[in-house]
Amino acid sequence: MKKLLATSALTVLMGITLAACGNNTANNDAKTQTLNLAATSQLDTVDISKAGGYGSTGNAFSSFYKLGENGKPGLDLADKATTSKDGKTWTFHLRDAKWSNGKTITAQDFVYSWRRTVDPSTKAQYSYLFNSVVNGEAINLGKMSPDKLGIEAVNSRTVRIHLTKPIAYFKTLMAYPLFGPQDEATVKKYGDKYGTNAKYMVYSGPFKIEGWNGTNDKWSYLKNKDYWDAKEVKLNRVNYTVVANPTTSLNLYNQGKIDVTALSTEQLKNYKDNKDMKDYSYAMTTFLRYNFNDPNATNRRIINNLNIRKAISLAIDRDQLSQNLLGFKTKKITGFVPFGLANDPKTGKDFASQQGQDNALQYNKKLAKQYFEKGLKELGLKKISLTLLAQNEDANTPVATQFLKSQLESILPGFALNLSNLPGKIVSTNTQNGNFDIALSTWGGDFKDPITFLQIPQKNTPYNFGKYDGTKYNQLINKAEDVDANNAEKRWQDLLAASNELNNDQGISPLYQVHAYYLQRSSIKDIIHNSAGPQWNYTRTYVK
Repeated sequence: MKKLLATSALTVLMGITLAACGNNTANNDAKTQTLNLAATSQLDTVDISKAGGYGSTGNAFSSFYKLGENGKPGLDLADKATTSKDGKTWTFHLRDAKWSNGKTITAQDFVYSWRRTVDPSTKAQYSYLFNSVVNGEAINLGKMSPDKLGIEAVNSRTVRIHLTKPIAYFKTLMAYPLFGPQDEATVKKYGDKYGTNAKYMVYSGPFKIEGWNGTNDKWSYLKNKDYWDAKEVKLNRVNYTVVANPTTSLNLYNQGKIDVTALSTEQLKNYKDNKDMKDYSYAMTTFLRYNFNDPNATNRRIINNLNIRKAISLAIDRDQLSQNLLGFKTKKITGFVPFGLANDPKTGKDFASQQGQDNALQYNKKLAKQYFEKGLKELGLKKISLTLLAQNEDANTPVATQFLKSQLESILPGFALNLSNLPGKIVSTNTQNGNFDIALSTWGGDFKDPITFLQIPQKNTPYNFGKYDGTKYNQLINKAEDVDANNAEKRWQDLLAASNELNNDQGISPLYQVHAYYLQRSSIKDIIHNSAGPQWNYTRTYVK
């Protein structure tokens, strides 16, 4: 999932989701099996090694597995998968699958792809996800050749992967296009042009991309007749047009030119009872990210004071923020991991319903004041001033930041919260470089397992921009991923304990879970939506 830094809710929703729009009217789709969709932003690349997300492009690129209903992985390019008793060795047998140019997909295509992604010269954003593959971390650090990565082609149809430890969510991870094959001949043929234009690419998924030149606002997905399961793919074409404005998108929907449209907060109020409304929420949490390595020495002392962080969390009325101001119909947030992401392997209970038993996220003005006064005393200060960094490209940002400023300053006497609402790119750069006090951030899951969230505040992970370093927290995460990695229930309990420790320590302050609602024309059937990983699956979609 594309990582979303220092953003507020609606921009996140609109930025990664794909609604619907195009040149053809919706009422002729029954004949053509064409879906017309509107993206809110341009594609940046179709190079799976360098991509920052695979929201819809997972339809053009396959891997060993593909996510189906409820995020369950089913075999895709592989027709058989086996694992060793210790969970450290996986063997995949490939189908007789082909690239979109008719060339056979081989085991070596997977080996080449993985080596290319972990090679530091590729500068892949997600190369750290290979760290549990033998030698993956050393290769990422430039200490070893990519040829030493723990993946091998046993023969042309068999791939064997060697892990340093068992990975409980390995099947789900292997559905991520990042782990799919790449054709070495195509990469070398196009060189630096590879992945920058639809024609400089071959495709392994149910669709192939056409008409994207790297910068344009229109492109299409065409049914890939060479896909191994092409006979089950009903859509012939999916057209995309960039339509960034939700009002324009809704108008197109009402004009019969749109099949699906995302609803903004204001629009949702008028359509909440509409029979065509769908909840296509992604597993996302908006939270306050603290900079424990703040460049300002005084502010660094303030942020590293536990009582100050607890005071901030307890002074926020999350119900009012999420429901009254932002209009989200959402369960009360219980921790960093959102509802609907993962379920207990033993009981089936939602992780989010089990975490957060300590009331660290409850609105409590009296207790907030007590912690704040205690923190000021420990710091030897009578007042403090911090700046909240947030991006300004979403209409909800001023609402959310002004609400936080009002709450914190009114409940915590002596606390001044300055607001710095800047363009998203500047906010992302400052956040990544550690130039902030507190940042309003949103995180979306890569796969359906709590670790996709809980690894973020872990020491030395690439996205731990605030440099949080909780000793007990790190120990629990390490235990879950090492000692108990092959015991599903023990690992689950470790992760629950880690989540509760994160709440107790307020390494971050979760605010609300992001929800996304859409209008979808009744003639559009069987869109598979996943709450984590590749978001949209059109493999079984059809127009009735």
